[in-house]
Amino acid sequence: MKSRFLPYATTPGRLLAQLVSDLLVGLWIAMWVMVGLGVHTAIATISKVGRQVKDSATGISDNLHSAGDSVHGVPLVGDTMSKPLRAASEAALDLAGAGHQLDTTASWLAVLLAIAVAAPPIMAIGMPWLYLRIRFFRRKWTVIALAQTTAGVELLALRALANRPLRKLT
Repeated sequence: MKSRFLPYATTPGRLLAQLVSDLLVGLWIAMWVMVGLGVHTAIATISKVGRQVKDSATGISDNLHSAGDSVHGVPLVGDTMSKPLRAASEAALDLAGAGHQLDTTASWLAVLLAIAVAAPPIMAIGMPWLYLRIRFFRRKWTVIALAQTTAGVELLALRALANRPLRKLT
């Protein structure tokens, strides 16, 4: 593979600095992603409670509704006995709705808090690093493209002379 396509320097000191910075930034990002996943997992336990409440309340509602239907067939007192059971079934459905709402809210909160915890430190380190890496790669790409032409080689030589301190030129 040609060095033209590699976003790294050819001088050993700068290459080492680039590799170390890439490794450190990668570790930094991985660490904060793990912290974000930990926050998500911790908040998601509340969501599990909401699902359990919903499932349990739905089961209770079904059982109470079945009991109300069964009691409804009893002569003389069936209507009187089935009304409280059906009312309790409706109340259990309301509880199931609250459990579902808790599940939904806690799930969204888990995602939102995980992003809110992990994104700022990742962006604070990652964006300047990415800017510097892209800037280096674009400059390297330009220099390599210039070095492939005769006029470009002369332009690069003139630039090198113009950027040298006077005491080094004499």
